[in-house]
Amino acid sequence: MIAEIQVLPRPVGTPDDRYAHVDAAIATVKASGLSYEVGAMGTTLEGSPDEVWALLRQVHESTLAAGAEGCMSMIKVSGGAGDSGPTVQDLVGKHRR
Repeated sequence: MIAEIQVLPRPVGTPDDRYAHVDAAIATVKASGLSYEVGAMGTTLEGSPDEVWALLRQVHESTLAAGAEGCMSMIKVSGGAGDSGPTVQDLVGKHRR
């Protein structure tokens, strides 16, 4: 299964660290051990459905735990029957430079 999550915390960061709350979300993804790619407007991750769904929740909650007053998370999910959904490579490999 693959998913993309974009966190939109309020505020995005702190006066000293402009993107602190977004960085906390990315750190949660990084610590998960799942395959991921950070993009300019979201982070794509790949794993089993149980791993992906749990991580999406953790990412949202870590943004709040980092000090955001609120957070909206935009999530896209793609999977197939029996864990055989597309991979990131399947979807974008031919377009990479």
